[in-house]
Amino acid sequence: MAEVPSLRRETRYGIPAADQILFNRYYLVGYSYYFRQAKWALEILKSDRPYIAPEEVKRVNNFRPDFRIPEAFRADLADYKNSGFDRGHLVASGNKTETQLQNSETFLLSNMSPQAPNFNQKIWRELETRVRELDARKTIFETIVISGPIFDFNKKVKTIGSEDGNGVSIPIPHAYFKSILTENNRGTLKMWSFVIPNKGSRKPLEDFRVSANEVERYAGIELWERLMGSKMEKEKKKIRSIW
Repeated sequence: MAEVPSLRRETRYGIPAADQILFNRYYLVGYSYYFRQAKWALEILKSDRPYIAPEEVKRVNNFRPDFRIPEAFRADLADYKNSGFDRGHLVASGNKTETQLQNSETFLLSNMSPQAPNFNQKIWRELETRVRELDARKTIFETIVISGPIFDFNKKVKTIGSEDGNGVSIPIPHAYFKSILTENNRGTLKMWSFVIPNKGSRKPLEDFRVSANEVERYAGIELWERLMGSKMEKEKKKIRSIW
């Protein structure tokens, strides 16, 4: 029996379109055959289990192909080797630390995208950490996060991977987005969105805030489409000050 997206907690407020939707135990991926990587990855930070400190579950680091994806569109470890780019997580390893299986799931290559090391290891990691800190607040009931790549077709698109035509070439995104939707313990929804170029930056995270509507235009997907009404439309257009 096919899995029904609307039965997943992550999709309560909507799920963007994709060539193939991958239903993992702890997050969802919308995969693009054209880009040979995810268009988006959707997760809930908190689970129903008691919180376990990150240091109690070690980072697994078992990067591996996702064999649910057809071979012609599937990234492989060899595509990243000596490319100069990191296998950058969309759903962060640090967000899934309750069990080794949970952490291991984030190392599927369907959750990876070619990220510049000084982006992945610095400002992108900082944003991931800040989102976890937001989620840890006592007033936050639930945090849903969607992340993905952005391509600017006014600029040259470079690739990593096969150069002989026999393997997979993976386009390198020009930027990445992350849109965060929180629900507090009184049922109030708030959202924040960011678009950050795929390169190092010394600017503060605040400088990369955009509206959810801008992310939709840049990434070519629809965010939180089940949130309807004039009030929510205004929320999607708002550039909210960082928490």
